[in-house]
Amino acid sequence: FEAPPPGSYELPAIDRVGHHELLGVSGLTEPLLAIAPGELALVSFVYLSCDEACPLSTALLHQLDRALAQDAKLARRVELVTVSFDPRRDGPQAMAELRERMAPKGRWRFLTAKDEAALRPVLEDFGQDAISIPGGKNAPDSLRHVLKVFLVDGNGAVRQIYSTGF
Repeated sequence: FEAPPPGSYELPAIDRVGHHELLGVSGLTEPLLAIAPGELALVSFVYLSCDEACPLSTALLHQLDRALAQDAKLARRVELVTVSFDPRRDGPQAMAELRERMAPKGRWRFLTAKDEAALRPVLEDFGQDAISIPGGKNAPDSLRHVLKVFLVDGNGAVRQIYSTGF
């Protein structure tokens, strides 16, 4: 199989997401998607105590951040967004620490919500499930979810969902 050349095809809109406000690493409210028409965002949902899919998602975005940094024209049009599933444990400070570890070369934002109620509409809009699993006697609670990374255009249209679940 030979992939078509870049720019020779269009990904149709498969869903649409609305405007959402979350907390940035500063603790201030900011838009989930800070992109304009003609730009793209790759949005991933993680929680920092995850030891399964979330480190893979973060590592992939880290590689993509480095690759985008090699192409200034493309880097200006693409934003990476990592959102925590677990606002109770992953507050702005924890997301700031993750950002520091990732040392982004380009437009990579790290967001969380003030609480689960504020996060719920975002997850519903993206169709991203996260099921809370109570921890055992000496284990913390965890979240079950399918790894998904969403490609969203500047008009809020989801153009692709990259997932281990497909």
